[in-house]
Amino acid sequence: MRKIAVIGSPGSGKSVFSRKLGESLGLPVIHLDRHYWHDGWTPTPQREWDEFLRETVGGQAWIIDGNYTRTLDIRLEAADTVIFLDMPRLLCMYRIVKRRFMYRSKSRPDLNEGCEEKLDADFVKWVWNYRAEVRPKVLEAISVHGENKRTILLGSRKQVRAFLQAEGSRIHIE
Repeated sequence: MRKIAVIGSPGSGKSVFSRKLGESLGLPVIHLDRHYWHDGWTPTPQREWDEFLRETVGGQAWIIDGNYTRTLDIRLEAADTVIFLDMPRLLCMYRIVKRRFMYRSKSRPDLNEGCEEKLDADFVKWVWNYRAEVRPKVLEAISVHGENKRTILLGSRKQVRAFLQAEGSRIHIE
């Protein structure tokens, strides 16, 4: 595992999972939200974003976490491992509300300064509908690009903990 794409609904735990996995494996972690969103939640222009992703996946080793389904193929083609955090809807909803209060009036560690944590109706609706609307697209993209790749689907906090524990112990043994 040298090039790992971590995908999942907002609130699935991608950023924390990626950070912990990066620490275990000694790999750099790239949080896509940090690169896509600029001061005041200004998005990166499409052409610039695509160039950034192509350059980033050209690196020798990385963990990239984020959604951005329009450009998911770029990451999946380059990855040797795909990890889909397929967490329950209510857990994701709980986590997005929790982080709204944890980071009220400030930016999360995986975001740029000037992107204060927010929670609006459109975002809540998107997270609520992720399993029905986005998940099928993600699974389809994984099936198209998954040949010759290690694909891991984690559907609970227990599975995430067990995976991180197994990967961490494997690193220490080698």
